[in-house]
Amino acid sequence: MLKPKNIALFFGSFNPIHVGHQIIANHVAQLDTVDEVWLVVSPQNPHKTKASLLSDHHRLYMTKIAVDDNPNLKVSDIEFKLPQPSYTVDTLAHITEKYPHHKFSLIMGEDNLRTFHKWKNYEVILENHPIVVYPRVLSVQEIDKGVDQNELLKHPNFTLLEDAPLMKISASFIRKGIKNKRDVRYLLTEPVNKYCDEMGFYR
Repeated sequence: MLKPKNIALFFGSFNPIHVGHQIIANHVAQLDTVDEVWLVVSPQNPHKTKASLLSDHHRLYMTKIAVDDNPNLKVSDIEFKLPQPSYTVDTLAHITEKYPHHKFSLIMGEDNLRTFHKWKNYEVILENHPIVVYPRVLSVQEIDKGVDQNELLKHPNFTLLEDAPLMKISASFIRKGIKNKRDVRYLLTEPVNKYCDEMGFYR
């Protein structure tokens, strides 16, 4: 029987995975309450159009080669086998049933916290899974919209990381940079940058 572990799930399109994703995942993996972080590659986020994404297997492959050298980070394609679009509450139910010996928590960016009340069955997620909130540098527009995060953070299943590196790197910024022929090598790991270049992605 597998040894029970505390697994933090990091959901994302990873289109492409970049150093910001890796810094977040690695930071959470070093918490005393976490044994491993699983990066769950989403085939279709309900808030994003499928047309804007690279093929599932390309994003999965890039995520794997990005974290391959870190034993505390794993990559999961569990949502590839579930109905699309992917809803977090459904994936959590499925993964908990598949791995009943593990305990699963959720990594959430501070930007997502402000719209968490709009997620499908968000109350079920909150009652059954700890949520680690990773701080982000928010724009004025992001600050002005959404709910009062301080109210949500009063729930015992929320933990706001206060000692975490802040970054403002986005996959959309990288895609735009590649399209405009800018050098993005330091925003991607060398294997991911090489793969994107060889395959001609985002041009």
